[in-house]
Amino acid sequence: MVGLKPPEVPPTAAMKFVSAGMAGCIADLCTFPLDTAKVRLQIQGEVRIPRSSGSLEYRGVLGTLSTMVRTEGARSLYSGLAAGLQRQMSFASIRIGLYDSVKQLYTPKGAESTGMGTRLLAGCTTGAVAVACAQPTDVVKVRFQASRILSDSARRYSGTVDAYRTIAREEGVRGLWRGTLPNIARNAIINCGELVTYDLLKDALLRAQLMT
Repeated sequence: MVGLKPPEVPPTAAMKFVSAGMAGCIADLCTFPLDTAKVRLQIQGEVRIPRSSGSLEYRGVLGTLSTMVRTEGARSLYSGLAAGLQRQMSFASIRIGLYDSVKQLYTPKGAESTGMGTRLLAGCTTGAVAVACAQPTDVVKVRFQASRILSDSARRYSGTVDAYRTIAREEGVRGLWRGTLPNIARNAIINCGELVTYDLLKDALLRAQLMT
């Protein structure tokens, strides 16, 4: 009937999982050039950057982006994007999509509200599990982002799937999880800072009925 609103359906864990992954992919599409610039600046001291008459070492974010476009073309800003999107579909889906479910799992039965310790524990858990699952995609993403300034012999990956296979074959399965422990520590802290802060502010807004 006219004027009647459809009943509100609470989001399920699967809906949160999918929506978080899609949101992560959209964010990655917008910010991927900045991530590539970060990787280039981080590794520039470890390798010798090929120089040509018009090329310079990377200096700052804008300088790095402009140098890459000038010397390698605009497509170089999105080298490794496929692995980056795969990372977001697994990483963001787990750390964000499962946060509420893990928080409820840690909340004692009969508790009227979720305490700060429970929220922090849930944030650390989903952040750590997300990294443990998505680390291979992160390794491949960084390899592609850095490959342009390596020697031609190092550019041995024909595609994302080939990169997974080559790393596992030449470096062992453990090679796909290089750097996992520091990445877990970093993202557990980030996840707590982001999601717990968001969770607390959301509860405060709901209690104050400012968003009715």
